[in-house]
Amino acid sequence: MSGFQFTRPNTFPPIVKNLIIINVLVYMAQLFLPAQYHVTRTLQLYPIMPEQLHEMLVQVGFYEPGEGFKPYQIATHLFAHSPQLYVHILFNMFALFTFGRVLENVWGPKRFLLFYFICGVGAAALHLAIQYYRCDALLQAVIAQNPDAPNIVEAVKQNPHIANMVGAVGPALGASGAIMGLFIAFGYLFPNSELYFMFIPIPIKAKWAVLIFAGIDLFGGLSGTDNVAHFAHLGGALTGFILVLIWTKWSRKRFY
Repeated sequence: MSGFQFTRPNTFPPIVKNLIIINVLVYMAQLFLPAQYHVTRTLQLYPIMPEQLHEMLVQVGFYEPGEGFKPYQIATHLFAHSPQLYVHILFNMFALFTFGRVLENVWGPKRFLLFYFICGVGAAALHLAIQYYRCDALLQAVIAQNPDAPNIVEAVKQNPHIANMVGAVGPALGASGAIMGLFIAFGYLFPNSELYFMFIPIPIKAKWAVLIFAGIDLFGGLSGTDNVAHFAHLGGALTGFILVLIWTKWSRKRFY
């Protein structure tokens, strides 16, 4: 007698469903709760930076007193998105639904949720490390501009290069790092699945798509020409790749 049992895949599994609901509710709170609640400022991930730079930013009004990195932000920033850019949450939730429901059906709810949050933490870790390096470089540039009385406002006015470095002090928010981990896992487990992307009329196999997107993030992160947290994406991707690689070595039968 065969012990095989067929389980119909869930088209909208519970963890993916609840993650999307939570993200949407938080986004609604960001948009519609009064400004006095500071929802976005409370949830977003601030960079870890040298204390002297933080004091400068508070003095010039870039940061409010008490505003800055808090450990809980490593988790909360995953549920907040840019209030000014609705496509930010739209694309993230679409990707979560597209790739997350497949992975949750493969792994089950508990393992999928663990994977999602570990990728989010990995994304935050690499982002914070890179931002600390950039903040320290910004501080040294400001001091070099006027060693006797370092002033970030005057340094920015006098040196365009320093102005380009100020993006390092900006906070990050969004589920993109964790989503990138899901994308990498999907590409690893289903490498020949064909994906369609907007404005590209031909399908692209998942294994090539993940390499293309990782390359775009690497180029964007090194060039530093936009406000996208590219190294958070890369941190989530690297964490997801390592984790799925370990899991496939430990329990291969789950992926055949």
